[in-house]
Amino acid sequence: MHLDVLDLRNFYYRTQLGRVAQRAVRDQVVRLWPTAQSQGMTVAGFGFAVPLLRPYLEPARRVIGLMPGPQGVMPWPAGMANVSVLCEDHVWPLATGFVDRLMLMHGLETSDDPGAVLDEAYRVLGPGGRVLFIVPHRTGLWSRRDGTPFGFGRPYSLAQLEAQLKRHDFTPERNLSVLFGPPSATRFWLRTADFWERVGRAAPWLAGGVLMVEASKQVYAPTRGGLGAVVRKPLKVLEGVVRPAPVPEG
Repeated sequence: MHLDVLDLRNFYYRTQLGRVAQRAVRDQVVRLWPTAQSQGMTVAGFGFAVPLLRPYLEPARRVIGLMPGPQGVMPWPAGMANVSVLCEDHVWPLATGFVDRLMLMHGLETSDDPGAVLDEAYRVLGPGGRVLFIVPHRTGLWSRRDGTPFGFGRPYSLAQLEAQLKRHDFTPERNLSVLFGPPSATRFWLRTADFWERVGRAAPWLAGGVLMVEASKQVYAPTRGGLGAVVRKPLKVLEGVVRPAPVPEG
C-alpha cells in the first residue's frame, strides 16, 4: 500500500534524518545522471520522487512528478509553477515514448500492482531512455525499521529486482547502494552520515539501506513479411556453361 503524501513530505522536508537521506540519494542520482546532460530532456518521477527532481528543474525541458492516487498529491515545487500530478499505478497521463529520464522512489515497492507500474514505466519511456528504480534493500538496516518510508512495502535484493525488470523487458545497466549509516536520528549518526556514505562507496560489498538500479528499455526490431532469408552462398552448378548466342533476326 502506498504511503500517505503528508507522511512522506514530513519525513523528507521536516526531519533531519529525512533531509540526510534525501541528500544522499539525490547525490547518487545526479552522479549517474549529470544535470548538464538533461538539457532538452523530459525528466519524470513516480511515487514520491520529487525530492530527487529538483536539480533538473532548470536544465531539463520538462519535469513531471507523478504521484499515485492512494498516496495523494501535493503541489511541488514550493513557490514555483506546479509540476506534480495525481495518477493511478496503471494509467499515467503521459504519451507513449514521452519521457527521456524516469525515476521511481516509493512507487514500486509500495504498489499493490507492481507489474502495472513497470508496464507504464516501459510505455512512457522513449527510445534511448533510462529509468532508475530506488527501492529498500532487503539486507539493509533501513528496510527493517518502520520509522522511515523505506521500512514499508516489499524490500528487494538485487537479483529479485533485476529478475522482475527483465520480465517486463527492461535491461539492467548499473546498480549501486546508498544509505550506509543506520536509520537513526541521533546526533552522532546524523553528523557522520557523509563519512559512512564514503565508506560504503569504497567498499561495494557492504549493503546499503537503499538499492538503486538503472535500466534501459528493450526495443525489438520489427519483423518483415515475406521471405527474409539472405542467400550467402548461391549455387554455382551452371558455372562454365556457355550462354547461347542470340539468333539473328531475318
